[in-house]
Amino acid sequence: MKLVTITTAFALAGNAAFAAEKTLDIGVSDALTGGAAVYGLPQANAVQMAAEEINAAGGINVGDDSYMLNVIAYDDQANPTEASNAVRKLLDRDGVKFILGFCCSGATGAVASFIEYEDAVMLVGNAAERSITTREIPNLTRTRPPADYTGAAAGTFVAEKGHERVAVLGALDVGFYASYVDAFEKELNAAGGEIISRESFGLTDRDMTPQLTKIREQNPDAILVAGYVEPAAFIYRQAVELGIDVPRYGFTSGSEEQFLRVANSEQMEGVWDLRPTELTLLSASENGIAYHANYSERFGIAPSPSSPYAYDQTYALKDAIEAAGTVEDTEAVAAALRDLPVPDEVVMQYLPVDGKMFDQNGQAYTANGAFQWQDGNWVFVQELPSDAAAYSDFLSTID
Repeated sequence: MKLVTITTAFALAGNAAFAAEKTLDIGVSDALTGGAAVYGLPQANAVQMAAEEINAAGGINVGDDSYMLNVIAYDDQANPTEASNAVRKLLDRDGVKFILGFCCSGATGAVASFIEYEDAVMLVGNAAERSITTREIPNLTRTRPPADYTGAAAGTFVAEKGHERVAVLGALDVGFYASYVDAFEKELNAAGGEIISRESFGLTDRDMTPQLTKIREQNPDAILVAGYVEPAAFIYRQAVELGIDVPRYGFTSGSEEQFLRVANSEQMEGVWDLRPTELTLLSASENGIAYHANYSERFGIAPSPSSPYAYDQTYALKDAIEAAGTVEDTEAVAAALRDLPVPDEVVMQYLPVDGKMFDQNGQAYTANGAFQWQDGNWVFVQELPSDAAAYSDFLSTID
């Protein structure tokens, strides 16, 4: 596990003009290296950028005090043990009370298993496993909706496209990908379609030709790919190389740059990504456009579509601390998060439940969207059905 110090790329910009009377340390636990870094590193960057913006605007104001944010980030490699160790260091050694990041579900679930008993608040970003917000953990919130919330909408969309025989190729041993596919299948079945094949791959696999060859022999009228960006990109490329000429749908949330490291734009042409309505310039609000420009300038690369989940949680934390009027009473801050309207600064397009960003489970919801690769870019085509209030009620019934 690697500590990101203030001399690294995540360092706060040193400027005496922004010096504060007090400093508030906030922690980040995320995948900064390894296969999941395509999600975790942009999230860590996003927290850092939000902290710099908040500091430049005067910090977090609590009574007569202003707090400048100092980010302490550890690399959890999307590994449950590393994530647990990272968070224990943040809590026990660094004295951090507010911990952000969390791109991946396995690592996040490990921390969620003990965070309720700590004097801390945990803010989860891209991790999509449903059980993270069914545990009734009062000091945990999540900005990304669960995978099955989006999978159901995706199944309806694919059925409406007229597909009746869909082959699935996914990281099906990963809980949130499996739950996405299960919800997808339920809605596809309801419309008269079926999943004719479920083929699996590991998140480190790169040669998918055996699975794709089996799929080709079954003559599907569409393929659904659910997994990390890099293996998904290999699937899209290799499907073209094998002459599989059917529509390709995915659940990946990767940027153009990330896909083009593996596949060329021609091989990606026409691919759909059915995911929460995350950042692309054609679906972005003014905040999203500004975020894209500022992130690109700050880090020299465009942000990944899912990175604003971490950016938004930083502003939600700021507003909750100010509403609670304390940086010490974590129970008060956690309660303020549950009562928070959607902050003005957020990038994602949240669907409030009862006027609040987070529901009674600590879960936030965005709209769902259908994005398609067109001429080298992800293009937002349409919204998918999204009933946040109904899903929130459903989530509350799960133990």
